[in-house]
Amino acid sequence: MKKFMDENFLLENDVSVKLYHGFAKDMPIYDYHCHLNPSEIYENKPFENITQMWLGGDHYKWRLMRQNGIDEKFITGNSSDYEKFEKFVECVQYAIGNPIYHWCHLELKRYFNVHEILCSENTRIIWDKCLKINYTPRQLIKMSNVHTICTTDDPTDSLEYHVKLKDFTTKILPTFRPDKLVNIDKQGFVQYIEKCNIKSLSDLEGFIEDRLKYFREIGCRISDHGLDYIPYEHGNAEAVFDAALKGEKLNSHQIDVYKTHLLLHCARLYKKYNIVMQLHFGALRNTNSGMFEKLGPDTGFDSINDCHLAYNLARLIDSMGDNPKIILYSLNPSDNYVIGTMTGNFKDIRFGSAWWFNDHIDGMEEQMRANANLGALNKFLGMLTDSRSFLSYPRHEYFRRILCSLLGNWVNEGSFPENYDILGKIVQDICFNNIAEFLEQ
Repeated sequence: MKKFMDENFLLENDVSVKLYHGFAKDMPIYDYHCHLNPSEIYENKPFENITQMWLGGDHYKWRLMRQNGIDEKFITGNSSDYEKFEKFVECVQYAIGNPIYHWCHLELKRYFNVHEILCSENTRIIWDKCLKINYTPRQLIKMSNVHTICTTDDPTDSLEYHVKLKDFTTKILPTFRPDKLVNIDKQGFVQYIEKCNIKSLSDLEGFIEDRLKYFREIGCRISDHGLDYIPYEHGNAEAVFDAALKGEKLNSHQIDVYKTHLLLHCARLYKKYNIVMQLHFGALRNTNSGMFEKLGPDTGFDSINDCHLAYNLARLIDSMGDNPKIILYSLNPSDNYVIGTMTGNFKDIRFGSAWWFNDHIDGMEEQMRANANLGALNKFLGMLTDSRSFLSYPRHEYFRRILCSLLGNWVNEGSFPENYDILGKIVQDICFNNIAEFLEQ
């Protein structure tokens, strides 16, 4: 029997061990999609305890606690930090097969040198050991060997903290996230447009370009669109926009006409200013209306959606003409082969990492197998955190171990030669070089 999460955790043979320790382990991290707050990085205030680092805003852990029947007062309520930690440990000790179990133990080992197993009898021991260390956000980033962080930012953001952080050793770059401008069907659209002093569709198009130019000046290299589905309809987008500003109810055709127009407009600008376009889709958001009213979005009440994809995605990208660089993600793993084939149809299209509900062993392996079966796995852009937690960087270690295990198994079974010049390059390119080249050219 193997030891629990030792130095060769998930590395199933000698090839995997050599690839991880010799090529993957010490590569820097390029976190090209996350939700860290740049103001927290700049202010650099120390965390008081592990609950603030672990459970604050982490809807992965909140879902696990709810699924174990924990009262909301210990999740997002006003219970003490220790009580919340205690209740979380009660749940995670039984989380066999869940990546949260592995992430938490890696985080304890890497940041706190804590090797005790997470279980109720060790709760106080672990709490006290972690309490002795008061990390700041920048300390955690430096410890994690992070080269670049791309935050997620609204077009109206001043980006003042990105400017203030220009001398920090890790690059903190903004990401252009225009969802509130695209989602004409969402509550608050008209108020947002009015706040931006936009009167017409041409005003909106000019506003997007002006803001994108500013983002680019501050270092932005990537955009992001969080889409419930991929729209594709043509029509009079200006008439739809005017109708929305008048408060008229829009039908699904009108909504898709507008969204298609905005996405194509953004794509042309991304090409013009050398910005990578990320498309995230396949999420069914805010399914619990009562909890949405109470807690708001991104609090752990989202699911995988089964939206129609292939035709609209192909037509949307084809309509771009000379498309920008694009990274595609679907929350639904059944779309892996759709995306895998789509990357071969157009230039500069890459398959994004296994996202959100898929960043576990099976999900990562399935995504990489599809990527390899249908295209060039060696050009894969690798892992991102998609996290609000400064402790989340061991997820890159987790991914790298899974990557090296997969490649090592292919070599071990005779499917690929044991050539470490080639294998090592593949590993290091996926861990860091590919995304750095894709974004920084």
